Amino acid sequence: MSAEKIRVETMTRVAQAIARAQANSPFLAGLMDRNPELMAMVAAGAFDAALAQSLARTADNVGTALRQQRQGVALVTAIADLAGVWDLSRVTGILSDFADHALDQAISAAIEERVPGAPNQGFAVIALGKHGGRELNYSSDIDPIFLFDPKTLPHRERDDVAEAAVRYGRRVIELLSALDGDGYVFRVDMRLRPSPEVSPIALPVEAAIGYYESSALAWEQAAFIRSRVCAGDRALGAYFLNAIQPFIWRKSLDFGQLKNITAMTAQIRDHYAKGQKMGLGFDLKRGHGGIRECEFFAQAHQLIHGGRDPVLRLPDTREALKRLAAAGPISPHEAETLSSAYEQLRTFEHRLQMHSDRQTHGIPQNRETADAVARLHGLADADALIDAIRPITGQVATIYDRMVDASGSEGPRMADEGLPLEEQLTDLGYTDPAAIMQRMARWRSGKIRAIRSASARDAFEAVLPAIMKALALAPDSDRAIARFENMIEAIPSAINVFRLLEARPGLLHLVANILSYAPTLADDLGRQSRYLDALIDTSAMNLPGDMAALHDAMARRIGDADYQSMLDIVRDYVGEKRFALGVQLIEGRSDASDIARSYAHLAEAALQMLTAATVAEFDKAHGRIDGGELVILALGRLGGEALTHASDLDLILLFTGNHLAESDGPRSLGATQYFNRLAQRVIAAMSVPTASGALYEVDTRLRPSGADGLLCASVKSFDQYQRENAWTWEHMALTRARVLFGSAHARAQVGAIVADVLHGQRDPEKLRVDIASMRKDMAAHKPPKGDLDVKLLPGGLVDMEFIIHRLQLETHAGLVPQLGPAIDALVTAGHLPADFATAYALFARLLVMVRLVAPDCATPPLAAQALIAHSLGFADWDALMAAIRDYRGVVMHEWQRLFGPRDF
Repeated sequence: MSAEKIRVETMTRVAQAIARAQANSPFLAGLMDRNPELMAMVAAGAFDAALAQSLARTADNVGTALRQQRQGVALVTAIADLAGVWDLSRVTGILSDFADHALDQAISAAIEERVPGAPNQGFAVIALGKHGGRELNYSSDIDPIFLFDPKTLPHRERDDVAEAAVRYGRRVIELLSALDGDGYVFRVDMRLRPSPEVSPIALPVEAAIGYYESSALAWEQAAFIRSRVCAGDRALGAYFLNAIQPFIWRKSLDFGQLKNITAMTAQIRDHYAKGQKMGLGFDLKRGHGGIRECEFFAQAHQLIHGGRDPVLRLPDTREALKRLAAAGPISPHEAETLSSAYEQLRTFEHRLQMHSDRQTHGIPQNRETADAVARLHGLADADALIDAIRPITGQVATIYDRMVDASGSEGPRMADEGLPLEEQLTDLGYTDPAAIMQRMARWRSGKIRAIRSASARDAFEAVLPAIMKALALAPDSDRAIARFENMIEAIPSAINVFRLLEARPGLLHLVANILSYAPTLADDLGRQSRYLDALIDTSAMNLPGDMAALHDAMARRIGDADYQSMLDIVRDYVGEKRFALGVQLIEGRSDASDIARSYAHLAEAALQMLTAATVAEFDKAHGRIDGGELVILALGRLGGEALTHASDLDLILLFTGNHLAESDGPRSLGATQYFNRLAQRVIAAMSVPTASGALYEVDTRLRPSGADGLLCASVKSFDQYQRENAWTWEHMALTRARVLFGSAHARAQVGAIVADVLHGQRDPEKLRVDIASMRKDMAAHKPPKGDLDVKLLPGGLVDMEFIIHRLQLETHAGLVPQLGPAIDALVTAGHLPADFATAYALFARLLVMVRLVAPDCATPPLAAQALIAHSLGFADWDALMAAIRDYRGVVMHEWQRLFGPRDF
């Protein structure tokens, strides 16, 4: 479309908007009559110029000037909105910016009146609500909090500084809300300040910080999601908001707070029930499926996830929905639906308010007025307006109700709470209710630290009936109850766990399964009960995505945190994701092979993130080595992209460049010392426990010369060692090598060395003897732990790996780090039978499951047997055991073919 055609269409829309406003809005028609000079500019499409002229208006006093400016802003914004020249973001942004401007002007005037020439300092305004989110309505009031600093606030010598602050606050309110022939500037609502019924309108900043740190209510936490410094002393306001960040964004959400907020929303719904029936009188803001539900849906998920993900800490509703979808807590469909609905409902809301400049949200009860509002929007009548709104609110209501049902529904209760406890337990299915009663008596005795305080006991008792029912229905009830007791004994404070389970009763099923099946996960919960927080949204049951997605998610969580904080953040993130992956496994949501790959990618992302940060931190003190850099080579299960829940990481750390070079920092080091110290720091970053727990065990024994060699060797010496001194087993380890850290050039350099070594010519007989001897020594020093030790049993995974590595080194076929593709290549080349690949797929998946469900490798209880068998595609345990025996036979046959009779 040509520029001229676009201009003509725009001018047509502007003319139509002016005509609709003139005919259907008494307020806008009056403004048009009083502002002919602005209308000439608007009619010509010069909206930006008209806005600038409106803001430039002056008068004898500040109040008059602001009221006249507001008239101009309202008129220009309304026509630009009606004509579709400015979108909703531009409209609400202009209205919010004008509120900031008006507050600044009013504060300066209030101070100037009492202390002429004094600077605008020591008095700050925090915007909340739509003003805080730069989403002000067309005819909105504002909800500020006034703060002052007694040390810097200008005041007369004889004035009490607190009284002076209150006078300034009152004067600001008067200047903005006074009504005369020019209208008003803004209605000011001060009820969002702490304890508004007793507190002054302006609060000392330190007292306000103390209140939010110790006494604030749930709704106040939610209110501050949409907060910003909007006027006055910006540095003072920023100091305040920075100080209360831990109150707003909690690392572990208080689910009692979330429950309270959900209850508050339900009360609002009940109060405005008369406005929830679609038709005349329907409340677009508070009605079911209305604006407030779009906002609260975003805010509730921000409360849950924003403490751990700083990217979600923003006041704009639509941007919050977008980022929540990107981060995973909500679906893209939910974000798109609610964002579109929010935009449409806000636009309709503006039409309601443009009619008579009233702060209203309801479709007028008077049909004539409702018809006028509809025509203002370009619709035929009120019926058309209602028909346009109905499907929008229906979509919002569906999404919002799903969230409320998940967070606020009452969980399963005990059968008849009027019956004696023993009868209740019997009705639930407990076969030995007396023993269960003894356990419950101990839980209630005060001997368990986590349930000792009055608030913890209250939270525990509130959810105990639901817990007992869930444990009774657990796949292995006896073990679930025993592990539940172990868990609450290990948790320092369980109050938030109980509140979470009360707020999210659906989690009780997951907890019961975890306690029944997975002692490893149950132990994790005892150490870090906050891992349950990670399961509250449906995305926890999805695989975490590729490496890029993991990097982005981890980087979002880290934000601008310092190095020490980053160590905790990465541990928290990895712990939550690793726990969620384990839950996915026992819930059958993902295949064990995909879980193993995700475990590996999670470790790889953490390694890359922490190594890069450690290198940057080390550089601050020691500078860099010209031409040198750290390179990290992964071996074993990490190299092969197939970790289990508790795998350690096999790493070789190398450095490029001249080993005689020195760093250029304030504390210079020679290259060898430099990179060995750096390597120690990297390993510590990956392995040393912090307040957030441990991350990974790191094993560096596969480095050149093992424990006798340098922790970090030069690439040149690594090359020389591998070609001249390495043992056969070290070359076997290299078959699973992947370079995980280093520049593209360094990765290629080390990768080429590994490839060249692996493709070297070998004596087949020596290879056979070396590998057989090594396996015999391993069997002597590390026998199988139990019947499920599919790794070390004869014909198990270690035997398979040794067979694969011999064929890789001898034939150079299948030289890839991942064992599955390596086997496929060897089968295709005719070196292995097809059922060898089937055997590996079964054993590898079984190992991942066993490490989680039966870490002692002993035969698990019946419930766990069924879980393992079904997860691997077998009808029952006996069928699985028969398959394992058969496939171990396949492996043993190949062992005998390649290595001769087994004598160990």
